[in-house]
Amino acid sequence: MGSNPDPEAAPQPGFLPYWQVNVPPSERQTDCPAPLRNLSAKDRRLIGLPDEEYRVQSWAEVVDIVRTGRLADFRRWPTELRRYREFIWRLNNANHGGGVMAHILCNRLQWTEADLATAAAAVASKNHDRSTLFACDDDYKILWNDWPYGIDRRIVHLVVWTKFELEDDAQTEDEIERFVQKTFSSLVAEDKLIWFKNPPSLKSIHTVEHIHVMLFDPDPEAIDRLTDGDRPHGQLLLDPIGYRQHGRAKNANLDSTTTRALM
Repeated sequence: MGSNPDPEAAPQPGFLPYWQVNVPPSERQTDCPAPLRNLSAKDRRLIGLPDEEYRVQSWAEVVDIVRTGRLADFRRWPTELRRYREFIWRLNNANHGGGVMAHILCNRLQWTEADLATAAAAVASKNHDRSTLFACDDDYKILWNDWPYGIDRRIVHLVVWTKFELEDDAQTEDEIERFVQKTFSSLVAEDKLIWFKNPPSLKSIHTVEHIHVMLFDPDPEAIDRLTDGDRPHGQLLLDPIGYRQHGRAKNANLDSTTTRALM
């Protein structure tokens, strides 16, 4: 039985509604689960696509998407998009959990809002001199993207989180470029490295500034050193116990709200 060709319409005979695709028959729900309601048409189409029919985006496609500014063309594997939406929904609906932003600050970055305010004040005190943005190692952190796109598995997708704001201007872009080249260019050839910053309309996290860095087939040990042994937290959905036992306690501390979201 295939997926419904039009996820916005009523399921046609012989086709599954999008929320039942990639789900074992015994686990399919008649009504759409709460985490999968009110999704964009793009997300409904992807979640309603059988995993085996998904086409992985190549490195050449990734580079073209970034260079032409078509960032909305990035997509996730159907099953991983489903897990992502379920995870976000649980975080946002947990009692006193603080939502996605609290999860990022507390569990991933281990920063406080006071840390962000202090860094912002420091930048302001220097008259917003762009050349000082990445001068302090404590003001940024390099981690894996918790929910990578459905791209070639050899592509490493990292996120550089910053305590300071990154303005949308040429000076800031130049400073980001210098930082990326200084930090990542020794890991891969020049044509195997690219970065981008999402516009506000595509950001899933707004409070903490960040840029995305992608590298094609870098040395895993080098990435391990650069991220201090970080792993995508999306892996917790598949193996939370194994992830904890990996020994990366620094980046694997989860509060009770996040633990419940992973259940």
